[in-house]
Amino acid sequence: MPMRAENPLHLSAEKLSLGCPVLDRLLGGGAPCGFVTELSGEAASGKTQLCLQLLLSAAAPRSSGGLSAASLFISSEPPFPLRRLLSLSSGAAAPLDHILVSTAFSFKDLLNLLKHVDALLSLVRPPSGRPIRLLVLDSAAAIFRADSDDARRRSSEIFTLAAKLKEQARKFNLAVIVTNHVVDVFDGGSSDQHIGNYLNLSSSWRKVCPAMGLAWANCVNMRLFLSRTAEDGNGDSGTGGSFGRKLQVVFAPHLPETSCEFMIRREGVFGVATQA
Repeated sequence: MPMRAENPLHLSAEKLSLGCPVLDRLLGGGAPCGFVTELSGEAASGKTQLCLQLLLSAAAPRSSGGLSAASLFISSEPPFPLRRLLSLSSGAAAPLDHILVSTAFSFKDLLNLLKHVDALLSLVRPPSGRPIRLLVLDSAAAIFRADSDDARRRSSEIFTLAAKLKEQARKFNLAVIVTNHVVDVFDGGSSDQHIGNYLNLSSSWRKVCPAMGLAWANCVNMRLFLSRTAEDGNGDSGTGGSFGRKLQVVFAPHLPETSCEFMIRREGVFGVATQA
């Protein structure tokens, strides 16, 4: 498990509901505000589904586990899944009124955007009428994929990005959610292939580990891993898929290494309660 230099999370930290009581219990109340949470997993594992559910949850009243707040969704792999968001909103009035969407295709673009976000977060009366309390970056791995040939610069940029996200999370009490891809781990391969593979993670019967290496692993406060253990034929479409998915806490300063199964339905992402 990576050594992290700081533990900014207090047990009393404000939490953002994931929109499911089972998943909230797994995470001790939801996604904590004030630090960076990573969702890693292969394509169609449910990462973006959870992000969309969090966007809707953030706008919900506090009595429902929300923050009565606006959100910022930064995509490095557009288009934004608007149709799926509307499907998850269950007829809620104007769900996009409290969601800002932007794109970034390079580290330079992303860093410049986050600097502009500082000004937006500081507004007493933001455009949506609500303060921004959730920032989603989907995905970080896509930002750095093109620069993989320059390891030194890549590591420097990763640390710069992480420092900026942590600064904004602490200063504005944001829940920051970052998605990450996975890479295959081959037996007998180089040690670099095993970086970040702290629990012998697997998905779709393949050994995998989160992308971006140890540099990034040391930058996130909590790592959640979404895996698939059976092919349901529905992928991330949200039209079914009730078996073979698991959400796993790989590391967190306030949680044990635990997990639960979950399903993706048209109505959303739902954890499966363990039978007594």
